[in-house]
Amino acid sequence: MKRGVDVLRDPFLNKGTAFTNEERKEYGLVGMLPIGVQTIEDQAKQTYEHYQSKPNNFEKRKFLMEIFNTNRTLFYYLMSKHLVEFMPIVYDPVIADSIENYSHVFVQPQDAAFISIDAQDDIEDTLKNAAEGRDIKLIVVSDAEAILGIGDWGTQGADISIGKLMVYTAASGIDPRNVLPVSLDVGTDNEELLNDPLYLGNHHKRIYGDKYYEMVDKFVGSARKLFPDVLIHFEDFGRSNADVILQKYQNEIPVFNDDIQGTGIICLAGILGALNISKEKLEDQTFLTFGAGTAGCGIAQMMCDELVRNGMSEEEAKKHFYLVDKQGLLFEDTEGLTQAQKPFVRQRSEFDNADELTNLEAIVKAVHPTVMIGTSKQPGAFTESIVKEMAAHTERPIIFPISNPTKLLEAKAEDLIKWTDGRALVATGIPSDPVEYKGVTYTIGQANNALVYPGVGFGSIAAKAKVVNEKMLAAAAHALGGIVDASQPGAPVLPPVAKLTEFTQTVAETVAQSAIDQGIAGVSDAHTAVADMKWEPKY
Repeated sequence: MKRGVDVLRDPFLNKGTAFTNEERKEYGLVGMLPIGVQTIEDQAKQTYEHYQSKPNNFEKRKFLMEIFNTNRTLFYYLMSKHLVEFMPIVYDPVIADSIENYSHVFVQPQDAAFISIDAQDDIEDTLKNAAEGRDIKLIVVSDAEAILGIGDWGTQGADISIGKLMVYTAASGIDPRNVLPVSLDVGTDNEELLNDPLYLGNHHKRIYGDKYYEMVDKFVGSARKLFPDVLIHFEDFGRSNADVILQKYQNEIPVFNDDIQGTGIICLAGILGALNISKEKLEDQTFLTFGAGTAGCGIAQMMCDELVRNGMSEEEAKKHFYLVDKQGLLFEDTEGLTQAQKPFVRQRSEFDNADELTNLEAIVKAVHPTVMIGTSKQPGAFTESIVKEMAAHTERPIIFPISNPTKLLEAKAEDLIKWTDGRALVATGIPSDPVEYKGVTYTIGQANNALVYPGVGFGSIAAKAKVVNEKMLAAAAHALGGIVDASQPGAPVLPPVAKLTEFTQTVAETVAQSAIDQGIAGVSDAHTAVADMKWEPKY
């Protein structure tokens, strides 16, 4: 049993000034703390006042990370009291600044495991050392090739794994002792990092191909050996690797790719919520995805799977989708197509002006989408003329500009409402203030994966599911989309972040029940399994 300074240095054990006099004697802490004994409520009030004194959001995040590093229970108690306020600080969008400055403000590893492609024999020891005897049930791992809207940040992407796990615990209640952030350092193509003498990662270009996949294999094998029930959440992998990795493992062990599957779930949930408001049918929609990378293709696949589940043939379902990337509309003869893009390409013979479909406005005029989703990272791409053209051909245009951070948003919610005279059903990838227009307050849904992946992961782990499959993901989307109150004027297409913990519980139980119904779970009662695993931040 740890004693004295070792207790105070362990964020999972440390209670700081909340140690009672009896505990101070038991753990050898007499004289190591001020005499006053505080409750967690006292500590939270004191800490929040300190937080409020910080001059900007980046400094606020740094301060909160100090609390995270020293007292995990207090951190999550405080976050539970200020969830809406803290979410953009500890995660998106402020985490982007933290990632970009990681090597220059590094203080400690925050219980992450750092795996190098140049030291593959150390992978198992690395995971064992970082876990330090803890029962790991959830790993978030990133190679940081495609982070948020900021791109390749090498080993500095460790922050994204840490941030994701913060949201998992805050939203779902998974015990922070049971999680492990992992960084896969395979080099970086970011010249700024390679030329920075303070950069803490490998100073060489990214490695691809056999050596890369060998490392991923060793990581997955070691993780499953050390932690047999672990769910592995893959985060921010590049488009050339993300789908390949998911396809390799998804039918063998519990894995989840947030960029492919999480983004797909949240967009499907948002569209189901929008259709609850418009009273239209999914099978009557025409989908245009602007940005056909990992997220864009994942969204298309999720929508397509839903149409097939509703009774449509796969061939017919794919006719409802148009993928647009930097080349324009993707055709069967477009060069450089990824495996994820190929199922959704179009034939040039479908159009009289196929060679002219190289920009978004021309494509919108040609295909008349009823649903337009932006994952392009092209700020302002959804222009007034494009939006008005779309709205001219559908009564309730569904428009989701979900690129983030804020500076990369394809359009602002207030503009979309105004340009469509209040008819657009909107969700954005970042928090958007309500929009007042012609006497109606439009609440804007946030198509943030944080609304869904905590419930999916927690429910899968609680159910001891053998895999995380399409039916479980669809169940999550329906659970989330069904929460919307469609009767209110200006109603959002997705539930608010303020109720994150409530609907995460609903999603978790729904996902667990799906696994039970399919016979791939290790439990028989979803409600009990989810309730029994839930951790609460209290001493």
